[in-house]
Amino acid sequence: MGKTALLLHGFTGGPYELEPLAAELERTGVRCVLPLLPWNGSQLEKTERVHWSDWVQAAEAEARQLASEAEPFDCIGFSMGGLLAAYIATRYPVRKLVLLNAAVIYVSPHFARGFAERFRQGDRSHWNKMRGTPFRATWQFTRLVKHLKPELPKVTVPTLIAQSELDQVVHPLSARYLYGKLSGPRELRYFPKSSHMICQGPEAADLCRAVAHFLAKDQA
Repeated sequence: MGKTALLLHGFTGGPYELEPLAAELERTGVRCVLPLLPWNGSQLEKTERVHWSDWVQAAEAEARQLASEAEPFDCIGFSMGGLLAAYIATRYPVRKLVLLNAAVIYVSPHFARGFAERFRQGDRSHWNKMRGTPFRATWQFTRLVKHLKPELPKVTVPTLIAQSELDQVVHPLSARYLYGKLSGPRELRYFPKSSHMICQGPEAADLCRAVAHFLAKDQA
């Protein structure tokens, strides 16, 4: 069995958020698994009964499947998926963990500035997405953060923390918070020109190389 990585997307997002990274990793020989988690961007109209544990259960189902293959796997999480990935790393045979703009502190000082700039440019996509996100889904997301943050000190596997300095969703201080809470070996990388969608921004190539290098080093 070759190298495998489980990639978990963010709140109201989808696998597309991580596809550029997955493409680079697959080029280096890593098999990437990108599940579509519940209550993603195409399912927001179905959130009447959404519960934060739905995301956890879906991520665990993917992890159990990979664990059944009897080989350690890597886990990569973006935004909300970062908290799910950290949770998975404490319960399943995760070899290495990568956290991309993990949603620990999710009120960013760049939010208002970025929001205003989008409006000036005539881009209403972010506003439309916010309006289309049911309050119940957002509330359950905050509960997910509350329940999974205490899991962070249990993470002992080698971890790469990557944080966009212009993140308009997650506070850049989240990266330093994670660095202080995790218990295992960890590295911290900042990307000064990137916003929240780090895998699709101006430093995406640098990010992909950093993640690929982190996963490949010290591995026979």
